[in-house]
Parts: sequence; structure tokens; C-alpha cells
Amino acid sequence: MTNLHDQIDTDQLDARVAELSELHLPLAAAILRECIRIPADYVDLPVDEGGDPSSGLSNHEGPRLEFLKQTIIDIGAVRFAEDVWFDDYGNLVWTVTDPEDGIFPDDKKVIYFDGHSDTVQALRSTWKSKLGGIDAYDGMTDVHAVDRNFLRSQLGHLPPDDEWDHLIFGRGAADQLAGVVSQIIATKIALELAPEGALRGVIVRAYATACEEDNDGAGPMYVVKHVLPGASPDMIPDVVILTEGTGDAQKGALGIYRGQRGRMQIEVTVTGRSCHGSMPWEGLNPLEYGAAIIVEAARRYDERDGFADDPFLGHGTRTASWSQLETPSDCAVPDRFTFRFDRRLTIGENPEQALADVDALDAVKAARDAGLTVDVAVPVYEGTTWRGYKPGNPQIYMGWATPADHDAITTAVSVYESVVAPNVVPSPREDGGMRTEARVDRWIFSTDGVGYPIPVDDTTIDVPPSKAWVESGGFKYPAMLGFGAGIEQNTHKVGEFVDQRELRLAIAFLARFPSAYASQ
Repeated sequence: MTNLHDQIDTDQLDARVAELSELHLPLAAAILRECIRIPADYVDLPVDEGGDPSSGLSNHEGPRLEFLKQTIIDIGAVRFAEDVWFDDYGNLVWTVTDPEDGIFPDDKKVIYFDGHSDTVQALRSTWKSKLGGIDAYDGMTDVHAVDRNFLRSQLGHLPPDDEWDHLIFGRGAADQLAGVVSQIIATKIALELAPEGALRGVIVRAYATACEEDNDGAGPMYVVKHVLPGASPDMIPDVVILTEGTGDAQKGALGIYRGQRGRMQIEVTVTGRSCHGSMPWEGLNPLEYGAAIIVEAARRYDERDGFADDPFLGHGTRTASWSQLETPSDCAVPDRFTFRFDRRLTIGENPEQALADVDALDAVKAARDAGLTVDVAVPVYEGTTWRGYKPGNPQIYMGWATPADHDAITTAVSVYESVVAPNVVPSPREDGGMRTEARVDRWIFSTDGVGYPIPVDDTTIDVPPSKAWVESGGFKYPAMLGFGAGIEQNTHKVGEFVDQRELRLAIAFLARFPSAYASQ
């Protein structure tokens, strides 16, 4: 195969990518603001007039995704209109390559960009009442009316007031609409620089996935289960770049993240016997026995009883996260108490053991011995995507870690040094500002990356050895890494924002990585 590195003036390409990322930043900002704003057209409109109070949330991404699809065509982020489409699940998919580079498609490196298009609840009324001049959809409306002390109390990182002109506020700004927008502008730049080698030897497949907030990784799960089995090498990823925010409020913005813990939901249903509250001896109270289970589970976690610890990803966690009580009234012994644990799984932990640990709690045995029924299970996701697809998957989401010496990570560090670091104005503060040195780290929260691992003995996808997939803990998956604008500790919070200076450099990184990886 031709040495791709010799065909590309890398210094010139680095400079051009940096130049175009700055040139197109106003366009990126405008698209992002509109992505944030779109639900405002639907949340207060009556349903019979086309309204949707859940617009923008999981399984309600339609208007935003339709806007993005048309935008991708309008701004030239694909060569042809047919290069962008919706799959049956509801993911927005677009692809770019250089058909004139003389390289057979099966020999090209396949790079996936992955970002989710849904957000959590906007809490618009809270934004208005607490922040004053910032709206969850419209962003900054009156900088002079902002309660700055309250805003700073909510966020892990907020630049000084004189830097606020760089910020875009609104629900989804950091988690993770900025990531999707960075993918769009990056593919536009890659196409514009194709004659200079930006797409030589690569195929970029970009995804704006649906329903990540409610069902982590379900979009990629669809791809792994229904698109890649039997597919040719030009469809199978060599590397997946997840564009979730990789900033840390203390360590700095724009880290290169190479792993995350997995997670699962554990649902406990305690069924007792209802009766009048004046004579509780006639019943079996599932609320009281269930509360004892929660208390013991919390104590066991505090003592790290049954939890592994990994030096890179951190220790496993378990916390009570949701509950539902079925009772005739507030003066009765309830009939049923259902609650869930959010269980984060680190390396060395598996879902089966995590489930068994809850089932083996002393308080569970006590409830059963008293005559109550206690069911411990993994719930199945019952939602339906905006395109009518029902995933129906158990709510288990496997973690992953890409080795630090994998070519994907070393290439990412090199790209950071060539197109990010030279354009960083270092923060003088020890906080979430940008740094000139590349920081390789990991996420605390979950991303779409959990949708890619498959069992090592799964033969449905024909993965050529040249793609260098990772094998770990009984699973295999493409090399994955994260790079995105946004501070992790600011996500899901009132006052969420993204810094345009980070957005610009995330775009540059994405535009430059594919050809850099193909030529390494």
C-alpha cells in the first residue's frame, strides 16, 4: 500500500485545519444555538397543534435531528444529499470519504464519530427563576440580570465574567449537542481539505444517536446488532471517537479519554400485603422492608463490601436512584415497593455478580423470611424511539478501556499536539481551562461507548485483524476514545454551557484525526 504519510504535507494540513476551524466557528455556534433552542417551538404548544412537552428528550429528538440533517446538506458537510440519512433506529448517519484517493474502500481506515442528540429535562422554569437572565432554550437573554453567585454555586467550572462572550448557555450545550455540531463542521472541513489529504485513506461515518440519556449506547447497539453483522470491512470501525465533553473542572478542558466504567440498573420489587394503617399487624409492609434493603445496600457500598477498584477507571459504585410505591392511600400499609440501584461497573466486575450481591443482602433474606416476595432483576428498556423502533434491551451497559499504547491513543496525542496545543491560550488558573499539554484520562459518567462491546466469541461481525479491536473482560470492541467540548461536572445542571474556544479545537481535532490515523 502507498505510504500515505509521504503524500501529505502534514504541517500544511495542520495549519489549514486550524485556519478553517476558526473560520467556521461562527457557523458552528449558530447551529449549536439553534439545536438548543428548537424544543422551545414545541414544549408549550398544544399536542393537537403539533406540540410535544418532551421535545428534545430521549425518543423525542425528531425536530432537532431533521434540522441537523438538512443543515448537513445545506452547509456542505457531505458530498451528496444521499450521503446523510436516518437508519431504522432513528440515528442520523452521514459519511464522507475521498473517492479519488486511489485506495480500495476495504483497505481504508474507518473512523466513526459518535455523539448523542437527546438531552435531559430542561427545567426551564428553574433556569428562569434561579438564573434570571439565562434561559434553558434561548441561552443568555440578559447578562445584567444573571444571578452570578447562584450560577457559580451550581457549576463545577465557570470562566471569569470577562470571558462570558465565549460561552453558549442552554440545556444540551455541553451534553452533548456541541459534540454533534463539532462532528458536522469537522466533516465539512475534511471535505474542503480533501485535495490536501484530509480524507486520504479513510472513511468517516458520523452518528448523531437517539435515546442515549435514557438508554446509554442503544444507538450503537443497533449498529452492532443490525448493521455490522455480515458487513464488509469498509463499514466496520477501526476507531470510534466519542464527542461527549472531556473537560474536568479541576484538571482542565479537552482531555483525551480512553475509558469509562460500565453501568446497569438493578430493580428490586418488594411485594407485601396491604391493610389499613391502623392495624399494621394485619399486613406485611414492603416499604419498611424495602427501606431496610436500601439502608444495608448503602452501608455495604460505604464499606466497599463487594466492590472492585481499578487504578484507571476507579471503583465500582451503587446508589439508590429511583422508586415507585403502590399503595391504596397514605393511611394504609402499601402493597408493593419497587426501587432501582444505579450500579457502575469497573474492571473486574460483572453484571451477574452485581445482581447476585443485591439478592444476597441480609435484608432481602429477612423480608423473604417474613413472608414478603422480593424480586431482584435487570429491567428491560421499554421505550420506543422517535422512529418507532423498540430496542427492548436489558439495561446493562458494559464499560471499556482502550490501552494507552494503542495507535488510536498515540495518534490522538499527536493530533492534540499538532492542531490543538498551538491554538490554546493556556488558562492561568488551576481549573477547567484549556491546557497546551495533552491529558489522557477517563470519564466518570457513561457515554455511547457502552453500546459497542460484544462478547469475544461473537462471530456475527467479521473483524479483520488489521482493525486492531480491543479485547478485555470477555468482550471485544473497536478502539475508542473521547474528545469533546464541555466540562463533565457541568452536565445536567442548571446553567449548563459550552465554551466556543473548546468547540473550535474539538472541531480541529476531529477534522485532523482520520487522515493522521490512516498515515501512522
